[in-house]
Amino acid sequence: VAVSPVDGSLYVSDGYGNARIHKYTAQGELLFSWGDPGIGSGQFMVPHNIAFNPAGDLLYIADREALRVQVFDTTGRHVRTWHDIHRPCGLAVGPDGNVYVGEQRTGTFMEGALDLGHAVSVFSPDGELLARVGAAEEGEGPGLFIAPHSVAVDSTGSVYVGEVSFTEAGRHLVPPRSLK
Repeated sequence: VAVSPVDGSLYVSDGYGNARIHKYTAQGELLFSWGDPGIGSGQFMVPHNIAFNPAGDLLYIADREALRVQVFDTTGRHVRTWHDIHRPCGLAVGPDGNVYVGEQRTGTFMEGALDLGHAVSVFSPDGELLARVGAAEEGEGPGLFIAPHSVAVDSTGSVYVGEVSFTEAGRHLVPPRSLK
């Protein structure tokens, strides 16, 4: 859910099954919805997270299974698409306007491929990759990730990352264990 900093309206990413974005008034009345399953502009393959830019006139949508971030105005009009992002799950916009994206690598279909997931990437508001923190291989140490699933940025620019590390890796260990 993203709350408009302009008028308090609510935008909900409905990704598991519906592949849509819904806009509600601040009082909870449905105004309209957009999107359907697919890989075209304005279509979604699991819209997983949603966030506003600081001005409140653009929405960034982490379109996880389509390996991209789509950008829309507040009426649902497609503005642009960013590619070369691996399974964007978490997404947040910092006070500097930069977009922080948690990239999660799961599955064995890309085994051995480098630079796919296990990272938090920082993009300019226009989609230019500014930085990528993480590594080709998952890990528990500082600056390493297993499955970055959610991202938040506070008013000072500090970045917080929530992982689903037990689900993605820890439950498969013998014996199963929580990962740090």
